Amino acid sequence: MVPADAGGGLMRGDLLADPVEGLDEALAAVDAFDGALVAGLLRPGAAQAAAVAGLAEAVAGTPLAARVAEAAKRAAAGAAGEDHFVALAAARGALLGSVHDALALRIDEAVGRPAPEEEPSPAAAGPEHGTNLLAAARSWLCDLARSGWRGIDHELVAGAAPVVSAMLPDPELRRRATLLDGFAAELAASCPGATLERVPVRRWADLWSRALLLTVPGSAGERSDGSVTGRLLPLGVDVQEHATAVQAQVHAVFEPADGGAPRLVRAGVSAPKPDTVVGAGLWQLLRPRMSLLGAVSEGRSMELDAMPVTAEGDLLWDDERARAGEPADPFATARVRLSAATAARVAPLDRHPVRIAVPVLLEGYAARSEEGRLAFDLAGQLLAVDTDRIPAAGPLTPEAVAASHACVGLLRWDAGAFVLQPLAVETTVRKKTVAVHAGAWAGGTTDKAGVRAEKAATDAVAVLRERAGRLLRK
Repeated sequence: MVPADAGGGLMRGDLLADPVEGLDEALAAVDAFDGALVAGLLRPGAAQAAAVAGLAEAVAGTPLAARVAEAAKRAAAGAAGEDHFVALAAARGALLGSVHDALALRIDEAVGRPAPEEEPSPAAAGPEHGTNLLAAARSWLCDLARSGWRGIDHELVAGAAPVVSAMLPDPELRRRATLLDGFAAELAASCPGATLERVPVRRWADLWSRALLLTVPGSAGERSDGSVTGRLLPLGVDVQEHATAVQAQVHAVFEPADGGAPRLVRAGVSAPKPDTVVGAGLWQLLRPRMSLLGAVSEGRSMELDAMPVTAEGDLLWDDERARAGEPADPFATARVRLSAATAARVAPLDRHPVRIAVPVLLEGYAARSEEGRLAFDLAGQLLAVDTDRIPAAGPLTPEAVAASHACVGLLRWDAGAFVLQPLAVETTVRKKTVAVHAGAWAGGTTDKAGVRAEKAATDAVAVLRERAGRLLRK
């Protein structure tokens, strides 16, 4: 691990292993409620009624207590209305939010990082757009809760289509429309629910409750955006790939030009893609959209001038407001600046354990294989390493991680435990320390494997464009 005076990002591995008070109870209440949604709440049985009552008990003593207790009572009788389902979704979100906050606080304690920035003042809410459409979406989501995941069919799921179609043209509603559209597509692909071998209980409950809360007028809010000027020091790139889309998210430390405290920020870029473009070929789709990827590949900082940023620390990247700076080694940044960098607070509706991804630095560990899974031994405490998240679009491999002696990664929480997603490692090759980065090929590469992957992607895209051209000509 890293001593305090070295500025390391992770200092107390023992704190990550200690149980968090109340966490298991909160998650048990959420799990029970999620289980009740499987069969639906139109005619709830005794077990479902108990699960809903347990959710209400878990938020007793909070401002939600009275409304959730009434909602639980009506739901147990099979008579819940839209307001009652919204109250239950709010209680579920509050419990997961408390889990998120408790885990984030534990990470801050382990890392020795300053407390997050003060909660930004909420922006004044303007007139809500499309209240009738939000009401229609809310009605559909409540029908889903009544039917349950086992009761879905194509007719029920198709009820979302006209609502989504009407919402998409309105920029103010597009975020919610996209969520509804993706959720409905997942459900449609799983119809009929009665024949499903396995129900994604937590995922569908997450999507349902989030979508339902976002139908409440004013819930999406207007996140107060500002701008920042100063130096951006990249730490690493997290690549997230889907069959039809890809996203790269750069985690970085930002140093304000006015000498203020350093901040943790993110900058993301995404692009649609054909399923034939994989591996290093993904960078061809992303590279033209964000110059920051080139700086990451070259190991450089970037100078930002009035770059827009959200209250949650997400840079709204604009190439016109950035220029390449001096060389900046991510490991040097992590050793000197990471532990002092403050994180932005997370918006209330976004507080969920799955969103936890905190940049940390580890050194002086021993790599072990535990039950076929890689783990780092931090002074006697084991931290699991999620090698499945290492992208094929870079030179970083599980073997390089296992042979490393220093690692910059994202600390996440998954399946009841903290795990590390490596972004870059330092290892020894022929008695020399060599750094291997997941985003090393982001700006281009001379590596033979990377060059082959990029050529294959170029050929695939050329063929697709030629075929598309022929279809359009017809």
